[in-house]
Amino acid sequence: MSKLSDITTIREVLQRHGFQFSKSLGQNFLINPSVCPRMAEESGLREESGVIEVGPGIGVLTCELAQRACKVVAIELDRRLLPVLHETLEEYHNVTIINEDVLKVDLKALIQREFPGMPVSVCANLPYYITSPVIMRLLEERLPVDSITVMVQKEAADRLCAQPGKRESGAISVAVRYYAQPEILFKVSRGSFLPAPNVDSAVIRLHVRKQPAVSVENERFFFSVVKAAFGQRRKTVANSLCAGLSIPKEVVGQALKQADVPATARAEQLTLEQFAAVSRELDGAQTSKTL
Repeated sequence: MSKLSDITTIREVLQRHGFQFSKSLGQNFLINPSVCPRMAEESGLREESGVIEVGPGIGVLTCELAQRACKVVAIELDRRLLPVLHETLEEYHNVTIINEDVLKVDLKALIQREFPGMPVSVCANLPYYITSPVIMRLLEERLPVDSITVMVQKEAADRLCAQPGKRESGAISVAVRYYAQPEILFKVSRGSFLPAPNVDSAVIRLHVRKQPAVSVENERFFFSVVKAAFGQRRKTVANSLCAGLSIPKEVVGQALKQADVPATARAEQLTLEQFAAVSRELDGAQTSKTL
């Protein structure tokens, strides 16, 4: 269907199906005609690619993806949108709609079933309320995905793409850099949506790494260290780690010294490599203590 970004067309389609926006599902449909073509183009899709879309809405981005990829699987939670998508995507025979919760569906099985032998990417306009859970699930499960291109709240984009060691960084910044190379592609104003949200958005792309950015023997403990370090941002990382991990101050102090991290440093000042070094030292100390 043409003119899916046209506000009049959107209203007519939604009215025809008796659809009302759901605030709880974070539904904001794109009405800026330039955004989805650019997003699909910069996602790096190839003709032989398979692509997973999360929350297709009325199918504006889905149409652009279908024109560039071999196959599109769109995961939509809201059952009320299924007849809408059936109408708007009728001409695209390479699109499959799955009525599921992306946080519950077996994504590995989906990829094996729907995209055998294909390079796979993710491209989506993510509802704000599930941005971090969806991105971290896609990364943590180590799915056979080359890249993740998503539109998120501008503030979230800045945090997700922040370089560890910079003031804007947080625990999720470290996690994202561990699994991928992030970049902000372009910004999207709040007026590009219906209904308009209260914040601007941005499109980011995560180039998924074949191997983590740093080597850690105990990955679970590494992320526990990162989480504890940022748990009390106003405190020094030494105090945050003591409180968050229940490790004696002298042990933490020695680990920081061995990792060449100043005792007065705060979590946002540590690089990814320093977090890995601190994690290794603390894990070694914990292991020695139990022997």
